[in-house]
Amino acid sequence: MDQIKTAGIIAEYNPFHNGHQYQIEEIRRQTGADFVIVAMSGDFVQRGEPAIFDKYTRTRMALCGGADLVVELPALFATSSAEDFAACGVSLLGSLGTDFLCFGSESGNLSHLQKAAEILSEESAIWQPLLQTYLKQGETYPSARSLAVAELTGDPGFSTLLATPNNILAVEYLKALKQQGSSMIPVTIRRRGCGYHDTEFSGPYASASAIRLLLSQSAVLASLETLRMQIPPAAFDALLKEGALAKPVFPDDLSELLQFRLLSAVHREEDLNRFLDFSFDLAARLTRQVLHFAPFSEQILQLKTKGYTYTRISRALLHLLLDITKEQSSQAKSLGYAPYARILGFKKSAGPLLSHLRRQSRIPLITKTADAKKLLSPEAMKILETDFYVSHIYQSLLASHGRLMRNEYTKSVIVL
Repeated sequence: MDQIKTAGIIAEYNPFHNGHQYQIEEIRRQTGADFVIVAMSGDFVQRGEPAIFDKYTRTRMALCGGADLVVELPALFATSSAEDFAACGVSLLGSLGTDFLCFGSESGNLSHLQKAAEILSEESAIWQPLLQTYLKQGETYPSARSLAVAELTGDPGFSTLLATPNNILAVEYLKALKQQGSSMIPVTIRRRGCGYHDTEFSGPYASASAIRLLLSQSAVLASLETLRMQIPPAAFDALLKEGALAKPVFPDDLSELLQFRLLSAVHREEDLNRFLDFSFDLAARLTRQVLHFAPFSEQILQLKTKGYTYTRISRALLHLLLDITKEQSSQAKSLGYAPYARILGFKKSAGPLLSHLRRQSRIPLITKTADAKKLLSPEAMKILETDFYVSHIYQSLLASHGRLMRNEYTKSVIVL
């Protein structure tokens, strides 16, 4: 295969479901790609939460659902803002020489998404004054941004364009493509079925949010048949084989760990503001309630204000727990966000793709973690070791329920 055409997806697959398989099939149809590469979040996701299933289970599900290769988004940015999450994914896929950047959106209108991205890429001179005006009127940041873009375009429709999660990420992907001078061609696939936040099961295309809610509210055996209808058969079989259904992981599973970390930080007089997504105000408010234990999700609600969204606080608390600092984030950005590509899994049929990537990738490919120190600079190795550390924290949550802890330093790549 001389000329290999590749399509890339930046995803969480939390968990993988029918809508994701449809997206992969549609990407192949629209782009003619020979292979689909997924840059996937590891064990923690962009909302500042643990993934419901571990990254190896989700990798198997993705491969069974149509992906050819899965690489891990570094945890520093998998748990960061939409802007940094997107910038890291674009950098990672771009460094692998991917031809198409493909993403879902509620609108499916690439030209509208590109228009919004152009405005938001023009920095403060154009839209920041409008943004500040709406913020002073009491709007939340996401709402103020949407209204500012709508006013600049003269199209009220833009106020709703940036009100949905997939559209927001789509705009961030397009911004990152422009800012990085990427040659990847953007392709958007209109979201099929239920919306991102919908929790209803109507037809075979429920949202990942609905699936997570079902698992949190129902006994696993009671929800098996409903799950089976929402997850592609091969991916569902992989889920059963991995045994992940025995212990899905939820945000409140972090509650005791967070309380310990917070008590430790206050006792040592650590500066909470050094952690990513913290502000002086948020740090002070959290410190004041250090002796008032609450579950992780309740802690977020107690801290939430109009100026701090739920996800912003969730990410801040998670970064405290995982020891992810602003300095670490800044250093990783100076290295291009993703200075390596850690391969989590691939299909045997993707042999030509791996050969292709070894020839043209601008960053080292990590297949054996034991070899990483030979391939990476000390600075890049620190980013990878952060990935190992946060995954071991996640594994400890599973171990408390009887599952064996996986060693990130020796875990082999999944090959199907």
